[in-house]
Amino acid sequence: MQKTWTADNGDGTFTNPLFYEEFSDPDIIRVGEDFYMTGTTMHTMPGLPVLHSTDLVNWTLLGYALETLDLGPEFRLDGGEIYGQGIWAPCIRYRDGTFYIFSNVNKQKTQIFTATDPRGPWTHTEAEYNYHDLAVFFDDDGRSYVVWGYRNLKIAELDETLHRVIPGTERDLTPPDSLMGEGAHFYKVDGKYIITSAWFAGPMRMPCARADHIDGPWEINPAISIDEDFGLMEGYKIKGAGIPFTLEPPFEIVPPNPAQNGRLNLHQGGIVDTPGGEWWAWSMMDYNSLGRLTALSPITWHEGWPYFGLPGNLGRTPRTWAKPNVEKASQPSVPWPQRSDDFDTETLNPLWQWNHVPVSENWSLTERPGHLRLKTLPAENFWWATNSLTQRAVGPISTATASVDGTNLKPGDAAGLALLGMPWRWIGLARTEAGYEIRLFDYQTGKTLTAPATGPIVQLRVACDFLTEEAQFSFSSDGQKFENLGERMIMIFQLKTFQGIRYALFAYNELGQPGGHADFDRIDIGEPHPRGLMEPIPAGQRGALVLANAPTSGFTADLGTVVGGPPMDLRVESGELGRVILHHEDGPLSVTAGGVVTVGGVTGSATHWQWMETPTGEVILMSIATNRFLRIHSDGRVRADSPGPTPDGRDGTRFRFVTG
Repeated sequence: MQKTWTADNGDGTFTNPLFYEEFSDPDIIRVGEDFYMTGTTMHTMPGLPVLHSTDLVNWTLLGYALETLDLGPEFRLDGGEIYGQGIWAPCIRYRDGTFYIFSNVNKQKTQIFTATDPRGPWTHTEAEYNYHDLAVFFDDDGRSYVVWGYRNLKIAELDETLHRVIPGTERDLTPPDSLMGEGAHFYKVDGKYIITSAWFAGPMRMPCARADHIDGPWEINPAISIDEDFGLMEGYKIKGAGIPFTLEPPFEIVPPNPAQNGRLNLHQGGIVDTPGGEWWAWSMMDYNSLGRLTALSPITWHEGWPYFGLPGNLGRTPRTWAKPNVEKASQPSVPWPQRSDDFDTETLNPLWQWNHVPVSENWSLTERPGHLRLKTLPAENFWWATNSLTQRAVGPISTATASVDGTNLKPGDAAGLALLGMPWRWIGLARTEAGYEIRLFDYQTGKTLTAPATGPIVQLRVACDFLTEEAQFSFSSDGQKFENLGERMIMIFQLKTFQGIRYALFAYNELGQPGGHADFDRIDIGEPHPRGLMEPIPAGQRGALVLANAPTSGFTADLGTVVGGPPMDLRVESGELGRVILHHEDGPLSVTAGGVVTVGGVTGSATHWQWMETPTGEVILMSIATNRFLRIHSDGRVRADSPGPTPDGRDGTRFRFVTG
């Protein structure tokens, strides 16, 4: 099996994100020793994945709550579309032997899915209400409530069927602009009602409300999690884009923004306890064109509030930390089946999802065994092509290579590999009256590039770097030598599809008539950095810590800094849980009051550092004594007092360990 990202580091620690691909609007519950998760799937089918774990780190896909959601022609790309709509912000719950998922659907009533086994089958019904970002809460007195809202929260009591609101019970729970925004998650902890939420005005954050009684009064904490972006810089944006998305290309592209503006902060999530009484939190963060990713955070209860993070650094989440302490941990695993696919089975790998509701009679895995057959139907362009098969792109860097046989394409047909997003792009094999050609289309520019095709069988590739947000398309006739077609293209997260970039296999006819078919032999997803960009901990090695953006600056023997001088020589001793001790000839680096770093000072945990990396691969070191990060201040002072790296990389927390 090809290596892919897994959050489990194999040493008792985990590294965020849980999945290095979009998993947005997550919701998690615990039932006994088992945890279950679901999340947003928008316009892709099947929808509402159901995942299982016993340790909150290693998850496996059990299945989906619905195969297709066909509530009108726009769900089928028939004269309309539901890009950025469909199923979103689901709430998963359990009571008396039954699992429930309540989900929003644009212009529809709330959809309810029930099952006695989380693997399914799931029964689908529709409620009589439709509430934005709803959360259902089962109180311990048997009563049930629904909470929802955008800039303020409302509450209503549900009847026994959970499909109707009891008349006269709907009311405001928090006042407008109270900082309790959308994405509510409702709990009862030690007799106190707690609601987590998300707020988007200014820096994104996680506010929290609590009350002794469900009718209030409610006390509001404006931020139990804030400023945590793991040091990732905000990427490219489309200027002026919002909801609804009304812009037409060419879009004005706004370059990446290094400012610490809080637009990528962790937000919208909830809390859960383990059987042993630990508390953990989860939330998502905008990860630029890759989409919105799920992160796991330790909880510190402080003055009755469930803060994300650790004592001394409340509100911030360590990217790497010790896994939850559970008696029955899940085996280290990846959440999805193998990403690459040779289409040798008679059923689709459940990793795949269709773009909108598929036309079942126009695709097959059995008509030509070992191939995915897509029969072309008329479409104006790729955006409207039915039966496009998609999977989430994976970071931080990945390459998708598809092999397609277009022998049975007809004039007007095109088939190939696309990046589904806005703007969308594709490379494919097209058939004209004159024969075959390689074709590249970019919706941003409206331009089409072509190249000669030597025959009907080609390999198509797109290489995606989700740190630079650039993609390069190429093609090959022999699968060995690939030729670039076009320039590198900018990938963008936007609010039209409201999802990150997806790889897509497609086939359609642009002449307004049914055509032939394309056979896809396989797709390979390559990940050159499945464990992140940083090298393993250099255990036992000697070297120097130098600033990543100023490689001639490092620690001197007196723990000042010097430019161009000899840096402090350190030996790395690796310990448990991914922690290290940094040894100088005069003793280990240790941390005293106020985060002051000394050599040969106090011992014990004061000498331990959590070794971790930024998304872009630099070393960051968190003191176990302060739960804050080592940094060189602009005046040369060395302290373990930083709450975390900043996106611009100029705060003196990012290092490289240089040997020799």
